[in-house]
Amino acid sequence: METLEFQAEARQLLQLMVHSIYSNKDIFLRELISNASDALDKLRLATLQDGLEADTSDLHIEIEADTEARTLTVRDNGIGMTREEVVDLIGTIAKSGTADLLTRLKEATEARDAELIGQFGVGFYSTFMVADKVTLVTRKAGTEGHGTRWESAGEGTYTIDDAPDVPVGTSVTVHLRPKDEEDALFDYADAWKIKEIVKHYSDFISFPIRMGSGDDVETLNSMKALWARPRSEVSDEEYHQFYRHISHDWSDPLEIINMRAEGTFEYEALLFLPSRAPHDLFQRDARRGLQLYVRRVFIMDDSKELIPDYLRFVKGVVDAADLSLNISREILQQDRHIQMIRRRLVKKVLSTIKDLLNNHPEKYATFWREFGRALKEGLLNDPDNQKAILDVSTFSSTEGTEPTTLAAYVERMKEGQEEIYYLTGESRSQVENSPHMEAFQAQGYEVLILTDPVDEIWVEAVPDYDGRKLQSVARGTVDLPKDKEEPEPEGDFGPLLSFLKERLEASVKEVRLSHRLTTSAACLVSDTDDITPTLEKMYRAMGQEGPRVKRILELNPSHPLVGGLRAAYERDADDPALPETAELLYGTALLAEGGDLEDPARFAKLLADRLARTV
Repeated sequence: METLEFQAEARQLLQLMVHSIYSNKDIFLRELISNASDALDKLRLATLQDGLEADTSDLHIEIEADTEARTLTVRDNGIGMTREEVVDLIGTIAKSGTADLLTRLKEATEARDAELIGQFGVGFYSTFMVADKVTLVTRKAGTEGHGTRWESAGEGTYTIDDAPDVPVGTSVTVHLRPKDEEDALFDYADAWKIKEIVKHYSDFISFPIRMGSGDDVETLNSMKALWARPRSEVSDEEYHQFYRHISHDWSDPLEIINMRAEGTFEYEALLFLPSRAPHDLFQRDARRGLQLYVRRVFIMDDSKELIPDYLRFVKGVVDAADLSLNISREILQQDRHIQMIRRRLVKKVLSTIKDLLNNHPEKYATFWREFGRALKEGLLNDPDNQKAILDVSTFSSTEGTEPTTLAAYVERMKEGQEEIYYLTGESRSQVENSPHMEAFQAQGYEVLILTDPVDEIWVEAVPDYDGRKLQSVARGTVDLPKDKEEPEPEGDFGPLLSFLKERLEASVKEVRLSHRLTTSAACLVSDTDDITPTLEKMYRAMGQEGPRVKRILELNPSHPLVGGLRAAYERDADDPALPETAELLYGTALLAEGGDLEDPARFAKLLADRLARTV
């Protein structure tokens, strides 16, 4: 026998699990049953795909309770584990046991308790909420001879040893703590409590969960696939419990989506829109995809081929009738039936979101807050559904505090307006205070306020909406209709513009008078076909360095500073203060839009020197 220590993080996790994390201790049994079901699925899949020789004629989960010894055993005849897998998966939490996990565990509230269930190894650790000691005995399918025995009291160490004459599968025995009226721990050795928990949490498990011996063996679960039952026969609570099982999310789903296709190609689907985004929604290595079954036989847990990445938040099950049981991921990617299912699932999800938008505004507001940023990724990589995605998207605008659809924006467009105006930025306040907005605000034109990073990219991929071009108010030229005839600027600004272009040649490609400014002295705009500074910065952050794009400096001819600068240049074109003023003018325009100065120290010195001469 070998005695080993848990990782430092695992020891902390055990203490948190026992003392402060889960308010509902019933979940330990749910997790043991879920782990057993996974082991049975894996064994059946291994026999179908890998040719593993194993007896799958009676795959089942067995529960045995001993009220005298105060033990509860959950046993399965599934895939089992090798000694190395036991150490890797149970003795450590190396695959998910990071400082981040512990931080989230410590911050978890009762409402979010089970968000962490399903983290690798965490479900197994939940047994220590009710156990003085846990014993695990297992043997890997396809191996000869002995198995492995693992045992721990959850106090920092565990023992591991060979176990002779062990059947294939895994057996977990929970040595329950002494009876405690307050914690009601005595319940977990009683048959009625076990039946209650199984019925509540695991009735839909597709393998029989048995309890008893001899002629008195009882199957505790119905085993009927929830997605195969008519909607009228299933309660919302049953759907919610199923959602929690497949998503490991303790919250109720926001919306339930049932689908059934009959005819030449048959499949059933049960999908869920969650009510909150998972913490890893935007992490590349996050698990995503739908569970795929074929004629009730589990194929894979995270089929990315069934749902596009921008809908990765959708959870659920697809059960197809005509796919090969030994289908591989490579074949799956090319299977025309899978592609057909994917197209239909996408259309159904988008139509469901549209229904929320039109008929359930509160639900839609929750959905958009949690998943809108991910959904907009589809505008980049799903051209077939681009219009449908735009139809169910909402955006902040200068019209009010409530988001607007593009259709509603188009309805409100002023007479003669041909384009949908927008401005991107890091925050609403930055966009609203941008000098680019001045003429639009002064004349009452509505401008969309786009502040998600993905907004910088999708607006380039979407040429128009309903025939209306999307136009950034910070790019190209502005030719807004005038409410009244404006006087031409007094004096000739040509020499000043030439001087500023020469002086700022390293930073700007052109200097011109502006039609978009009303109160600010100057602003910087991008040329029509140039990328925006924010997008340029994003590319650099990804390591894609390229030549810096020069922009256009626009001056407000009616601003006193610009008028004074023109007069000063006319008086003395060689005035040494003029080049400094040009730099200050450019720097203030850059700062006004939230940009970054190339040399902040120089700008600060120039500004301090100029201020010193005025006091």
